[in-house]
Amino acid sequence: MIPLKDSPRTRVFPYVNTFFILLNIFIFIRQLALTNEQLAIFISNYGLIPLRYSTSIMNKNLLAAVTPLISYQFLHASWLHIGSNMLYLWVFGDNIEDRIGHVKYFFFYLLMGTLAGLLQVYLDPTSRIPIIGASGAVAGVLGAYLISCPHARVLAIIPMFILLTVTEVPAVIFLGFWFFLQLFSGFTSLGVEVAIAWWAHIGGFVAGIALINFFGKRHKCE
Repeated sequence: MIPLKDSPRTRVFPYVNTFFILLNIFIFIRQLALTNEQLAIFISNYGLIPLRYSTSIMNKNLLAAVTPLISYQFLHASWLHIGSNMLYLWVFGDNIEDRIGHVKYFFFYLLMGTLAGLLQVYLDPTSRIPIIGASGAVAGVLGAYLISCPHARVLAIIPMFILLTVTEVPAVIFLGFWFFLQLFSGFTSLGVEVAIAWWAHIGGFVAGIALINFFGKRHKCE
């Protein structure tokens, strides 16, 4: 399912959410200007590589461990990768920023991405494949949205066999189906080297559900 817009209205302009979207796009455009060799080095330096992270922790090199936990969140592998992440962030992120405020949302977003990355590293500590993308942070936003806006509705493109239809569905169903797909993919990927960090998605979503109420009082989505 592809979200187009949601029903709740926001009270303030989502400055931080917009900043994150523009920053991700800016960095991706800069990536496009790199040669394949330069891009490989760039991803290696700023992506989150579980084996390197584990080694940094064992060697007590905290800077080398912390930096990729933040930087990996702003790197993307393709137009589809960044396009889907930014679309989800655009549709759902403004409501979370509206709920907890600009400053708290800034730190909430980065925390979700960090916790998502840590879970993926914990479950696959010897992997040499760089983890990149905003998916973990965005998943945290989705989890927070489920708690903050349980009665919201989402206008989405839904595939029906060979056709596409645009319809409005309850956010609980939309997000529940999304999470089920991540969970199914996550369990089937255990012990297998895969290109998608499914457990980062799962970890981010659960973290968003668990922690959003610590960032601000709940108000009803309108």
